[in-house]
Amino acid sequence: MANKKIEMNKIINDNAISILDRMIEKNYQVDLILTDPPYKTTKRGSSGGTGGMLKDEKFKNGNGGFKNNDINQLDWLMKCYKVLKDDKHIYIMTNNKNLSQTLIDIQTAGFKIFKTLVWAKDNCITNMWYMDSHEYIIFARKGKAHKINNCGDRSVLNIPNVKNKNHPSEKPTELFEKLVLNSSNENDTILDCFMGVGTLPIACINTKRNYIGIEIDEYYFNIAKERINKNTSQNKLF
Repeated sequence: MANKKIEMNKIINDNAISILDRMIEKNYQVDLILTDPPYKTTKRGSSGGTGGMLKDEKFKNGNGGFKNNDINQLDWLMKCYKVLKDDKHIYIMTNNKNLSQTLIDIQTAGFKIFKTLVWAKDNCITNMWYMDSHEYIIFARKGKAHKINNCGDRSVLNIPNVKNKNHPSEKPTELFEKLVLNSSNENDTILDCFMGVGTLPIACINTKRNYIGIEIDEYYFNIAKERINKNTSQNKLF
């Protein structure tokens, strides 16, 4: 752990809890947190299969496609509260099954919820009770409320999903860019505790923000590193 330095424009292949503890120890704080955390998945359809892309062999590396999805949600949220600067925003992505508990945990950790945004995708997931074509983004704050930079944006975000995904939960860069632009300024530092294949760092590069990305899975971390290196001349960071 001693060699895991916390720096801007850095991605770290490690456990999110360990790095958050390190940040707290060093009193290192960020201007925005935007993350899509792991959570338990459920089976879909009468056949009992998970359906969709989770049937793809390259994603069968654990429960619902994830090897590391047993992290305690309240634990990392409470640590995020300490890492986020006062009067700043946090965005947490979730789905219908986990929405109610995530709303409870976010408030228990100390955050105040603004509202729940809806990401309306252009694809559907098979379901016997209306096909799922959206996900939720819980928008909250630490401390005083401050308006977003573009108050004309709506709470339903119509943004196409990623084609040819490298990760079962990969999110579109356009989606993250919109949230980053609304809740931060140029040269701010933004944290993603569960970086996946690097969507948040790329969104930060595109919008002139700094980033810290944490990903425990070495396979996805290496994909993120490759994607970031293709989007920046800062190859020396890796």
